[in-house]
Amino acid sequence: MSRFLSWGNPFATYVCKEPSEWSPYEAKIHNMAKRLYIGGLPYSSTDAELKEAFEKVGPVTSASIIIDKMTGRSRGFGFVEMENEADISKAIEVWNGKDFGGRTLTVNEARPMESRPARGGFGGGRRDY
Repeated sequence: MSRFLSWGNPFATYVCKEPSEWSPYEAKIHNMAKRLYIGGLPYSSTDAELKEAFEKVGPVTSASIIIDKMTGRSRGFGFVEMENEADISKAIEVWNGKDFGGRTLTVNEARPMESRPARGGFGGGRRDY
């Protein structure tokens, strides 16, 4: 059931949906608040090591390191999802700028991936010889 909220301005009215009414996109955006971006990871680190490190701060829902499709190697960054927002703030405070496996971590709240322009295909265009 949707709720309509107004802050005294008729133009500032918006719809606040129940979680069961969210589209997949809205659910993904909402869950970003409980997701951390972890940059500067050692290339040899694993999902399990990342999860274990962040569980020292609070309960971890998931931890994943992003792998390059072509080489199968780590790209040096990943994401950690935590159960509550208080632990998110604490994890940023504890891990941002700290050493992990010989590298300095960058830890902040994850943002939705920005749209990128389409990449050109093969062929390289027309050439005038």
